[in-house]
Amino acid sequence: MAEPPVVLGIESSCDETGAGLVRDGVLLGHAVASSMDEHARYGGVVPEIAARAHVHAMAPVVQEALGRAGLTLADVGAVAVTAGPGLSGALQVGVAAAKGYAYALGVPLYGVHHLAGHVAAATLDGGPLPNPSVVLIVSGGHTSLLLVRDLARDPIVHLGDTLDDAAGECFDKVARILHLPYPGGPAIDRAARDGDPAAVRLPRPLSGPNDPPYAFSFSGLKTAAARWVEGRRTAGAEPHVPDAAAALQEAVADTLTRKAVRACTDHVIDTLVVVGGVAANSRVRALTEQRCAAAGITLHVPAPGLCTDNGAMVAAIGDLLVRSGAGPAPMDLSVDPSAPLEYAALTPRATARTGARTA
Repeated sequence: MAEPPVVLGIESSCDETGAGLVRDGVLLGHAVASSMDEHARYGGVVPEIAARAHVHAMAPVVQEALGRAGLTLADVGAVAVTAGPGLSGALQVGVAAAKGYAYALGVPLYGVHHLAGHVAAATLDGGPLPNPSVVLIVSGGHTSLLLVRDLARDPIVHLGDTLDDAAGECFDKVARILHLPYPGGPAIDRAARDGDPAAVRLPRPLSGPNDPPYAFSFSGLKTAAARWVEGRRTAGAEPHVPDAAAALQEAVADTLTRKAVRACTDHVIDTLVVVGGVAANSRVRALTEQRCAAAGITLHVPAPGLCTDNGAMVAAIGDLLVRSGAGPAPMDLSVDPSAPLEYAALTPRATARTGARTA
């Protein structure tokens, strides 16, 4: 049997330009360039700045990833690229680059779903995921509990999703209120190290007996934190930022981990996978480990460097698709900025109407 090909993965859905190389489930090398500093003064990602940054960074990042892997473009046997969801202009840069590499090398092209890539990132640390697994995706724009079987072949079942703000979005908004730098998640994590999580009472959203068991809502938590800060300032006192950060972080971690562990026990599944940018948060990781250990659940969390957006995760899902025998995407592959997570493969056609896809 022929050896699986080296898969080049390209990620450009937001403000990180990522390239990674994976063969047969093994990460060979990856590189990331971020335009975060260019967005920080605006308090969030500016789509046009992100797209331009991808144009400038794409080729150097691919070359850096190849160099770290000790490979050349001639060694690449397939190309995978994030086709959605994400910022339209940013996605288009990545897809255009991937098409160019695939065409020039004469290798197949695979369009993949960004969130499925996050799930696949967990396989680069701990090997194939058990079938089935409960997956918690938690990031700046997404918070979902999923039931995943064969990631490359089977439909992905949504147990629950966020009804409004995602966890990472909540961190960003409260960080701004506390005058912490963007991005808010890492800033909250750093500030919380010197704080007391019990110093500020914050709610645990959708945690009542009659609430949807697996759904999330962080808009109210953001508002509660904002009102506490406003109350302190109205009283003539600046809030103690470390306490506020620690309390917010604890509320988010408590909510996420309780629902994730409950999903595992309710569905009699003994594996929990936690992925996405917020999975790099120190309290989320620690509390998830603690509660999974108490419940007898095996936990898979990627290394922090693989939690945020990167090309390695895209190469990982592309590698799974190649080894599953999935057909490649057409060369008129387009982007779907609002693609729902249904399958790992995402192959919207350039000739289709916006939102239409062919699997």
